[in-house]
Amino acid sequence: MDKRDCVDQWKPVAAMFGVCFALAIVNICLKKALNQGMSHLLIVTYRQSISTIFLTPLAHFWERKCWNNLTGGILCGLFFGGLLGATLTQYFFLVGLKNTSATYTCAFINMAPVFTFILALPLRQEKVNLKNTSGRAKVLGTLICVGGALVLILYKGMPVINAPISSPVMLQKAKHDTAKWVIGSIILALGGILWASWFLIQARIGKYYPYQYSSTAMLSFCSAVQSAILCAIIERPNSWTLKGPLQISSIIYAGVVGSGLCYVCMSWCVKQRGPVFTAAFSPFIQIFAAIFDVSLLHEQINLGSILGSILVVVGMYVLLWGKSKEVDLELDNRNVQEKVGDTNHALSVTTPIDAGSTTSA
Repeated sequence: MDKRDCVDQWKPVAAMFGVCFALAIVNICLKKALNQGMSHLLIVTYRQSISTIFLTPLAHFWERKCWNNLTGGILCGLFFGGLLGATLTQYFFLVGLKNTSATYTCAFINMAPVFTFILALPLRQEKVNLKNTSGRAKVLGTLICVGGALVLILYKGMPVINAPISSPVMLQKAKHDTAKWVIGSIILALGGILWASWFLIQARIGKYYPYQYSSTAMLSFCSAVQSAILCAIIERPNSWTLKGPLQISSIIYAGVVGSGLCYVCMSWCVKQRGPVFTAAFSPFIQIFAAIFDVSLLHEQINLGSILGSILVVVGMYVLLWGKSKEVDLELDNRNVQEKVGDTNHALSVTTPIDAGSTTSA
């Protein structure tokens, strides 16, 4: 029994390490596909289409009885959620990935909790009480993370890990254009803001339609249609053809694993251990991506990327720690109020009985 409990306790940890490893491979595969000249919008279109095909049977099997709860407002929210959280977010991240590297892109993915916290403040979906340790931790974590983002954008630094240069192509790849790098950083920051806005939309949708498989399948369908329309308007007709096994395998893997299996695993981990536990593993995506970047893509890792990434990760963990403490404090206050309510109810019930017994005596 103890062994089974130990295995159950470590299942979410193993699942999240598998998710991080798989998502790092997604970034590397998409980076190689982009280097071959594949269209950004085409990647989004095919990836979301494959995700829709993969998730629809799961939604039909598990949640088909819940489709009657769909309303026009929920469908509208899923449409805009697909536009902001899938179509535009993935497009911006792919453009940033094309101009930078997979490791660098993952640093901005780690900033999603901070961007979400900043956007939630004016919408009153988040609150800050500087009198509490949790409130100060959230503010401090946000400032550290923003500082890390500025370091990533403004300071490139010297190469720390030099890739072997054995051909003119590698030599040209090693000499990054600073202006292109800054533009890619700004685009990645915009993508992070759009992704954070999707979290806020999804939080509202989840209150009225808490069915993850069907909502994600519909969101993926909306995103596939949106990106297909944009691709038909912007791209040339011959760009729809996938060229070579690398592009085909990258799209299938990104759709099935990146947008399908990984989402299912993360949803399961959120149910088992909570959102803070799940979000705390996101830096491992960057670690795995850095290993693949150096070994497979022969990318250089610069000092600015390391320093900025460290600040981003530290800021994210400080913010998540503050958020966790805030949740614990709210639960403690709620338990105290329930105990006080139970005590008052017990007193109100026992007092007439005591009075009655005294009278009869």
